[in-house]
This record gives sequence, C-alpha cells and structure tokens, in this order.
Amino acid sequence: MLNNKQKSFLKSQANSLRAIFQIGKEGCTPNLFKTVDDSLTAHELIKISVLKTCPQDVREVAFDLAAATKSEVVQIIGRTILLYRVSKERKILLP
Repeated sequence: MLNNKQKSFLKSQANSLRAIFQIGKEGCTPNLFKTVDDSLTAHELIKISVLKTCPQDVREVAFDLAAATKSEVVQIIGRTILLYRVSKERKILLP
C-alpha cells in the first residue's frame, strides 16, 4: 500500500511518461493482462490510456488491471491510468 508521499513522488515521475497501452473496444482481455504484467515487470511504473470506445468504465478497468497484475493504482486522471508495482530489480526508489 502506497502512502500519499509515495503517490505524489510517483505522479511526478510519470509526468514525462507516455501511455504504453491503449485500451479500446475489446476492453480488458487476458492478453492485455499478460502484456501489462510483463510491462510492469520491466518498467515498474506505466501509464495506460482508455479510449472512448472501451465498453467498461475507466475506474473499473483500472481496478481490474490492478487486481489481475497485483499492482497499485497510483492515479486516474480523465481516461489515463497510472499503475505501479515493485519489480525484483528496483528501478524507482520510493521516499
């Protein structure tokens, strides 16, 4: 569980990131869960964009992804989701 100071730090780190994934009309699929999981292992912090064609709500998508990948939702702004999970080779040191 992240505290407010850690979330604030991660938000500042994510300012320069681009969205790695776009979730569209298919919504959340097992293949998406796998690729997001692999991406979290490689990067620790990722940004995901949810398109307007997605049949699910943005919050529902965020919490489904977090549950499936054992990660934490750092932030949801509009249709953008920020996810974080610690990997074995820590790249981001939290305060």
